[in-house]
Amino acid sequence: MRCRDLFHKRMYYKITVKDHIRVPPAQFGADLRAAITTQIKEKYDGFISKSIGVVIGVEDVNEIGEGIVIPGDGASYFQTTFTLVVFRPELQEIVVGVIRDIAEFGAFITLGPLEGMIHISQTMNDFVSFNKEKTLHGKDSNRVLKVGDVCRARIIAVSYKDVTNPKIGLTMRQEGLGKLEWVAEDLA
Repeated sequence: MRCRDLFHKRMYYKITVKDHIRVPPAQFGADLRAAITTQIKEKYDGFISKSIGVVIGVEDVNEIGEGIVIPGDGASYFQTTFTLVVFRPELQEIVVGVIRDIAEFGAFITLGPLEGMIHISQTMNDFVSFNKEKTLHGKDSNRVLKVGDVCRARIIAVSYKDVTNPKIGLTMRQEGLGKLEWVAEDLA
């Protein structure tokens, strides 16, 4: 399975942003577009907010206005319009990810640059138990969820209360969701 097949493409967006970008005096001799691109990357790479999502990278610098110098600073500020690639999970969206870890209370799944959590009660339509091998077992179905499994889940909660660590809650207790092998078995 190719990496690009693992993640749902709708969570990734291109957005246009307009901001004043500070170019320090040390970069005055450099190519202006390159200097501004460097400063945008420093300011925005990894930036997280509820309205934008998680900034993955700078796609393009679209427009650079005339620079101004603020007395006492020495740097130039350029009103710049640029395109960012962002990751923005949305409620009810179906996502595909890889189980990174399993704990007594559920599973952690990698979804692009963020991680989601599937509570043990939301992992499958069965009574589920945790064992010392760090797997989750369904009592009646005998299904096993382990680290490295590729799963399909639905986003049921997104919280940016702590912007440095957004929380994503997921469920796999619906038809067409769960470990990909289970989904294939259910469709057969």
